[in-house]
Amino acid sequence: MKRRYRSKITRKGQITIAAQARRDVGLNIGDPVDVVVEDGRIVGVERPESWAKRTAGIFKGTGSVLTAEELRDAAEEAIVEDVMERAKKQQAY
Repeated sequence: MKRRYRSKITRKGQITIAAQARRDVGLNIGDPVDVVVEDGRIVGVERPESWAKRTAGIFKGTGSVLTAEELRDAAEEAIVEDVMERAKKQQAY
């Protein structure tokens, strides 16, 4: 159902969202909101998605997905390699 609420823009550029509109969508004081602009018009005010949801899948790799255990093993191997490399550099001095 489409509802329309009237607001005013203050000198500071702030817009007050009507109390009923906030209740309808579950917005509370301090909640972040996204203003949606399309073709030079404000077409909506939405609750932003979580950072994880917004960025999921943006870095698609070519390899297979690793399990948590495989990731942990790879991280441990990288740490060992780094420590060994640093030790070699210190021995050279």
